[in-house]
Amino acid sequence: MEGIESGSKQGKRVVVIGGGIAGSLAAKLLQFDADVTLIDPKEYFEITWASLRSMVEPKFAERTVINHKSYLKQGRLVTSPAINITESDVMTEDGSVIGYDYLVIATGHNDLFPKTRQEKLSHYQSEYEKIKSSGSVLIVGGGPSGVELAAEIAVDFPEKKITLVHKGPRLLEFVGQKAADKASDWLESKKVEVILNQSVDLSSASDGNKIYRTSGGETIHADIHFLCVGKPLSSQWLNGTVLKDSLDGKGRVMVDEYLRIRGRSNVFAVGDITNIPEMKQGYIAETHANVVVKNIKVMMSGGKKKKMSTYKPGPELAIVSLGRKDSVAQFPFVTVVGCLPGLIKSKDLFVGKTRKARGLNPKLV
Repeated sequence: MEGIESGSKQGKRVVVIGGGIAGSLAAKLLQFDADVTLIDPKEYFEITWASLRSMVEPKFAERTVINHKSYLKQGRLVTSPAINITESDVMTEDGSVIGYDYLVIATGHNDLFPKTRQEKLSHYQSEYEKIKSSGSVLIVGGGPSGVELAAEIAVDFPEKKITLVHKGPRLLEFVGQKAADKASDWLESKKVEVILNQSVDLSSASDGNKIYRTSGGETIHADIHFLCVGKPLSSQWLNGTVLKDSLDGKGRVMVDEYLRIRGRSNVFAVGDITNIPEMKQGYIAETHANVVVKNIKVMMSGGKKKKMSTYKPGPELAIVSLGRKDSVAQFPFVTVVGCLPGLIKSKDLFVGKTRKARGLNPKLV
């Protein structure tokens, strides 16, 4: 096994596992104060909530798919999955052994990604061609991804027949009824057919047959389909490590108010894998990263616990983009749909802001 060590910053070796929204920001903010190693199976970070726009406008992905080395100028990158953690080291699939003084786990959800940025950009071009050449589209899943994809296609390709099937009683079950109803009304105004309380047998349209069957006995004609359902958490692998007792019954990592894994003084968890009862959203993952960065800096400088930052969930906010101009927004005391909340998110999907937070040109001139 290859050992990766650096004595340049004694006692300040930080390993970040996972290069998503939270992990990329933590690595970027710590790289000049510590000896940082970022471990990620792929060479790039993606602004995930903007990915659906890239399916109807592949050029959009030029700003949303970012090589780790574009913002990680000082840190080290290991492009291989982490497979084990001991009290002092992280092991990766390629045989690397990376020592740490502080560890940040930001592995998010399991998904299949191409390894290189160019492969990911080519994937979006391919998805765009599929949508463009089809006459009808089936979307399975009525969470934020399914709703946003249906809206993106409906706005950019109004001539397509779009059917959205969701197994639950309403769309967007992570937000309130009022926001869900407004999203549903908006989709229906764009002639998207919404079918609730049913699932789809995706294998029923194999061998070139484009007729899909639902659990309610309905048939749907669609040239292509997209599966927009939740991905499992990327935390089960921790059961084979020293952190095996850190997971709750749902596979979430149990953390304290400092976002340290319970019972550990130097191991943190951030983002969707934490057991904090709150909406799992990108801006919240970034807030987690900022808290952990502050706490690691306090600990590295020998500061006392009372100087560390605590994390408390804020008010529940959610904005679901509906194409390029509209969105539905749920704020603590009001729910709004249309172009006003759309001004907040829909045009740029926070891409410029997210790039800027990593020291990158927001517009990619």
